[in-house]
Amino acid sequence: MATLNRFEKETIRQDNPQFSMLKTLIETAFYGNNVQAIDNLDQAYQLASSAPNTIILDQIITKAQELGLAEDTRVLVANGGAVVGRTAKARRLWGQDSEEDKKIAAILREELYQSSFLPFISGKAVVGLDQQFMMQANIMMPKSESNNMYSWLLNFQILNNDYLKLLQSSQRYEENDIYIYFNPDWSHEDYPDGLAYFDKDHNVAAILGLNYFGEIKKATLTLAWASAARNDYVACHGGLKEFKTNKETYVASFFGLSGSGKSTLTHAKHDCKYPIQVLHDDAFIISNKDGSSVALEPAYFDKTSDYPAGHPEQDYFLTVQNCGVTLDSDGHKVLVTEDIRNGNGRTVKSRFSTPDRVDCVHDPISAIYWIMKDDSLPPLVKVTDPVMASALGCTLMTKRSNAENSAGDLGTLVIEPYANPFRIYPLQEDFEKFYQLFASGVDCYIINTGDYLNQNIGKETTLSCIEVVIDQTAHFQDFDKLPGFSYLDIEDFVVDENNTDYLTLLAERMRFRLSYLEKLAEDNKDNAIISESVKKFQDIVRILN
Repeated sequence: MATLNRFEKETIRQDNPQFSMLKTLIETAFYGNNVQAIDNLDQAYQLASSAPNTIILDQIITKAQELGLAEDTRVLVANGGAVVGRTAKARRLWGQDSEEDKKIAAILREELYQSSFLPFISGKAVVGLDQQFMMQANIMMPKSESNNMYSWLLNFQILNNDYLKLLQSSQRYEENDIYIYFNPDWSHEDYPDGLAYFDKDHNVAAILGLNYFGEIKKATLTLAWASAARNDYVACHGGLKEFKTNKETYVASFFGLSGSGKSTLTHAKHDCKYPIQVLHDDAFIISNKDGSSVALEPAYFDKTSDYPAGHPEQDYFLTVQNCGVTLDSDGHKVLVTEDIRNGNGRTVKSRFSTPDRVDCVHDPISAIYWIMKDDSLPPLVKVTDPVMASALGCTLMTKRSNAENSAGDLGTLVIEPYANPFRIYPLQEDFEKFYQLFASGVDCYIINTGDYLNQNIGKETTLSCIEVVIDQTAHFQDFDKLPGFSYLDIEDFVVDENNTDYLTLLAERMRFRLSYLEKLAEDNKDNAIISESVKKFQDIVRILN
């Protein structure tokens, strides 16, 4: 097996590093008489389609049989309540606060005891779609959450007979299976926003008091990414695609938060100028050994706001969350999208929406594009220094979206290192691994999908920037005041380094990044690469001033 779920009796001991309090608590709950195993997608669909909170659309799933469903399977809608996004403030990590760990352990024991008298369901899936990296994931939840179970089994690869054979012959890792306990009905006065509790070293999590599907999707990925990071992979929250040209194979990856444009760039067809293969638009890993990349999930968890009624992309919807429903002229139940009902309407969308989809790209990665919304930067910037390339990913500047349940201003610029808010291992590990990629010859670009000064950067401009790089016709102009930085010379987006106001804005943005790195360096005093990045940013700020 790729990951561990069975142990020789003589190894089931307190000193076995594969066991922990939280792992033992949660795994034990899976074996209760109250837990019904969901073994196939048709069983999951029948349960979800008969749930009282389900709306069954008059829309047949495209290629249902190829997904393991009956030919007449329909799209299901299940809407949540007040919260329609991820709640980052609910997250806690085992081992960070010993007193809180003791408190949560008692709370969790009581929750598991109380829920053992209620009907639950469980499911198994594979995370990682190539035999070089595959993990078994297990999840359990109240039977009333059958819609979330069905969506989870569609979003990941259900562990069927075919994938069981692949899993059994895949690369072995000394890692536990993933175990996730999910109960959105839970509440506790000390955790009014819910609780997402992770033991990263043992691949277990408890997701409590949170009913948004994205919580269990990202919890699964969070643990898989952490396992990959421990086994010489780079964890990537982004999209990756491979272009074939007459000159070369070009593998590009795009890193950005939800709403930044990473899915748009990943799925763009570029007017069919190139043969393209898409790995994924949200979750993958890159091997530090050979630069190959592996997708972690087959489906997409996409926003529905861009797909109004009649849009061809709706043909590939499997389940839908937090969207409206109405009747069309034929009396059929159809979706009301475009976030009319609420923000962040979502769908689990079939892999068949991408014609040239692959699960592994064996060619090494060519370039990383950090997607930012920094109005001091023109549409495309190239960075040649590997230290600065990783530092700019670490200080990726963007804006929050309504995919997150937060009280802050969605328009405020924030830093989200490597566009991955789901990291549960030390940030310096990503800094070093991305540095290694850039030092090995991977190119680094910053692509601005927001505004440059007061000028909007449209989608067509962004795509044309990528195309001239692929075609090797790009003309980059060096920044006079940013050593190692150059920008794509575009007539409509002028860079005037003699403009005092512009230099002031640029200096402000660089100081913002510098402040973040200085704090990181203070927390990691022995990390020479991070310290070097601080010195380089200090030099830039000094030059700009």
